[in-house]
Parts: sequence; structure tokens; C-alpha cells
Amino acid sequence: MYILFKRTCDIVLSGILILFLSPLLIPIMIGLKLTGEGYIFYKQERVGFKNKHFYILKFATMLKDSPNMAGGVITTKKDPRITPMGGFLRKSKINELPQLFNIFLGHMSVVGPRPVMPISFKAYPEHVQEVIYNVKPGLTGIGSIIFRDEEELITQVKNNGGDTWDFYKNQIYPFKGKVEEWYQGKQSFWTDLKLIVLTAWVIVKPDSELTYKWFDDLPKRTF
Repeated sequence: MYILFKRTCDIVLSGILILFLSPLLIPIMIGLKLTGEGYIFYKQERVGFKNKHFYILKFATMLKDSPNMAGGVITTKKDPRITPMGGFLRKSKINELPQLFNIFLGHMSVVGPRPVMPISFKAYPEHVQEVIYNVKPGLTGIGSIIFRDEEELITQVKNNGGDTWDFYKNQIYPFKGKVEEWYQGKQSFWTDLKLIVLTAWVIVKPDSELTYKWFDDLPKRTF
């Protein structure tokens, strides 16, 4: 029953937001067209519900050929491949807004585990791969909130001479698996509503501990 209710909410909310945010989205599209390499949207294959693949839509924030350049699929805080508008769009999370169309079409939900690229999906522990997308991937979710500083973490590892991919495989991905399994056990309208509020809150207050105050049984991050 909740799945049907959540899908209805996704359609209504994404439709309203697409219309409401049009005055913001259109100037951004014009700005992207006039800067960087002149392209607006970025489509990328991701793993979604029941591990089926789909194409996610974002505002373009990096050079077109960035996956084949130094750094590969891992992005650091001041990555030289980021376009002139890209830094602001990524920090504010505005680059994610085109995913409202993915939500409206049913590829994603407003709240759920973030969809990752196939190569990143394979880095999840096997038991996590089996369960993480038993719910639809989301525009935001508990993993996104807990790892809102992900680019900073990766930048620190890189600056200290560490292996960034190893850090993902052995630190970030296993813990993301834990918190997303926690979410599936707690999934409800109120949980989703709290996560939406927290997403906006941590953009303004990135050092806030409100997440753990609201969810005191949430696995604690130690790195």
C-alpha cells in the first residue's frame, strides 16, 4: 500500500516542482549553454530498481570527456574537470534537479538510495548489491545526507596520497549499504518527510548533527 502511495506522491511532487522551478531551471540552462563546453544536460547509465539499468539526467557540471581523463569516475572537491558553473551547481545540489523528470517517469523516487554507475555498483559488497535497490533509487536519501561531504573526504584521501577507489570500496560503500538497509527497515511517510527536510537543512548547516538526533538508531559514521 505504501509503495502505491509513495508513487502517487512522487508524481504529484515532481510535477509541481518541475512547474514551480521552471523560472530557475531556464536561466541555468541558458548559462550552461553559454559557458563550459556549451552542453546543458548529462545522461549517464545508472543501476536502479531491482538492479535494472536506466539513464539518469543531470545538469552538466563537468567536461564531456571527464570519465576518460585523469580522475576517472571519481570527482574531488576542486576537480579541474568541473566547468565554470559546475562548482556552484554541485555544491548547491542544483545539478540534481533534472532528475525530477526521472522521478515523474518512474525511474526514481524522491527518497531512496542514490543510483550509482554499474562500475561503482560492483564495488558494493555482494550482500549489499542484493538488497540496496529493493526500493527505487532516490533524488535524496539517508546515504546522501550522511555523505554530504563525500567529495571533501575523497579530496583528503587523494591529498594524503591514499587510494581513492580503495577508500570507496572498503569504507564508503560498505557503510552506505548499512544505512540504506536501515532505511528500508524504517521506510514510511514520516521517515521520507524527515529525510526531505534534512536534505535542505544540511545544505544550509552542513556540520549539523540533526540527522542523528532525529534517528537515534541510525548506524554511526566513524570516518
